[in-house]
Amino acid sequence: MQKIVTIQKLMPQTRLLQTTAKLRLTFNIPQLDELFPAFQAGDFAVMYGSQSITSLMAQLCIRAPLLTNQGGLESKVIFIDAANSSTMPSIRRAAERQHVEFQKTVDQIQTFRAYTAYRLHSLVIEELEQIIKTSNAKLVVISDVMCPFLTENVDDQEARTGYNQIMNYLSNFAKKHNMIIIATNLPHENNSRNRTLQEITSAKADTLLRYTKTQYTNDIELEKHPTYMLGVIDFSPENKTLTDF
Repeated sequence: MQKIVTIQKLMPQTRLLQTTAKLRLTFNIPQLDELFPAFQAGDFAVMYGSQSITSLMAQLCIRAPLLTNQGGLESKVIFIDAANSSTMPSIRRAAERQHVEFQKTVDQIQTFRAYTAYRLHSLVIEELEQIIKTSNAKLVVISDVMCPFLTENVDDQEARTGYNQIMNYLSNFAKKHNMIIIATNLPHENNSRNRTLQEITSAKADTLLRYTKTQYTNDIELEKHPTYMLGVIDFSPENKTLTDF
């Protein structure tokens, strides 16, 4: 009799583990997937470096609504634009590469704009919980999360404190809601505040992907991950699936 009770108690946990294991989001770019197989439930990741990181972000936005057996999440996407960035052209190109209907993709992306540090702080810490409950989204993407904290309208102490609070919150939120949160940091002036915020990013994110683009090379480096082997790949633009990168 005791054994039956034990089995009954374990069954819900087993189902939860199975559900969690299915929540994976891939880039669907063979060269990159070899380095980084997938984002998984509970991940808080930051992609940074070259402006070209926007194309990778768009790739994830159009893949999240796909079926899980296609490498998607069967989910809406919460997209937070923190830098007045023009993402729709990148999303359109990504949809064309993946042979996904653009309008159906856009219908699955719920966009919020937060161009000031105070608005971004409020949106993330005070409103994100309700947004997720309403939408049941499994992916949150934040474009250039550091940008609002680099302006002269925010002093150094406010920037450090507010940014640190957001990074802490996002890391805990991803785990609490068993979802994926991905932020990007685009190139900005290399000053002391930028370096300080980048240090906070590196400490709080579970996963760090860095895109380095020069006249001669396109490198993507997996700098931090709890389980994957770290490494770097030559992200060759000669590959026809990467022509927009």
